[in-house]
Amino acid sequence: MPFVSTPDGVEIFFKDWGPRDAQPIVFHHGWPLSADDWDAQMLFFAAHGFRVVAHDRRGHGRSAQVSEGHTMDDYAADAAAVVRHLDLRAAIHIGHSTGGGEAARYVARYGQPEGRVAKLVLVSAVTPLMLQTADNPGGLPIVVFDGFRQGLAANRAQFFLDVPTGPFYGFNRAGATIHQGVIRNWWRQAMMGSAKAHYDGIKAFSETDQTTDLRAITVPTLVLHGEDDQIVPIDAAARTAIKLLPNGTLKTYPGFSHGMLTVAAETLNPDILAFIRG
Repeated sequence: MPFVSTPDGVEIFFKDWGPRDAQPIVFHHGWPLSADDWDAQMLFFAAHGFRVVAHDRRGHGRSAQVSEGHTMDDYAADAAAVVRHLDLRAAIHIGHSTGGGEAARYVARYGQPEGRVAKLVLVSAVTPLMLQTADNPGGLPIVVFDGFRQGLAANRAQFFLDVPTGPFYGFNRAGATIHQGVIRNWWRQAMMGSAKAHYDGIKAFSETDQTTDLRAITVPTLVLHGEDDQIVPIDAAARTAIKLLPNGTLKTYPGFSHGMLTVAAETLNPDILAFIRG
């Protein structure tokens, strides 16, 4: 399987499909999943002639289950290692949830200075800050994330079944069409990863303030968010992020969940394609 070794010696797994001379799209997955969460997008965009690349974050999926380095800084540095290894240029970077934070930090810190990024798409992203603070009153209180940590440490397998069964895809809403295969695939991806990486990652996605990252991103950026996102509430995320981005466009979806890229791919994929080609 293809791996790249990061400067600190971590083996990162990646997928690389499509013509090598085509414009690349780089996908950054959410917590606690893997590159497999992008199946619907990678197949769609590969069929439209793009080179599609996705990696498993350190400690997730098939990447090395290292003990340390589970911070947004490390996530972005690992993404940069993959991009440099493949020498990707004029790339579109698309990040979902925690991957949105990773993509934003990568673009601000590495992609723009190196001239490797053409556009950015943030989907249901954790940016700019999930945690409720005095300066971010619309965020979620720390007890929410402490509950994540408690649930993960007590019974990770059950916790990782409860999340997709309930709020992640909106399957807890009255009248929702529940896809058992989607739930099982979420659980499969999550259980492939390291409990330590997942536990530490809760702090990374909830407490990392990325206000400075968003302000520094000058490439065209599309922000997509479901209005019924129960995981990353839209007001403290997308509706705040768009005010910070110098070159951003916001599109929201009434009734759509946090996992809308999977359960509403037929809507999201064409919207992202139109932005890329626009």
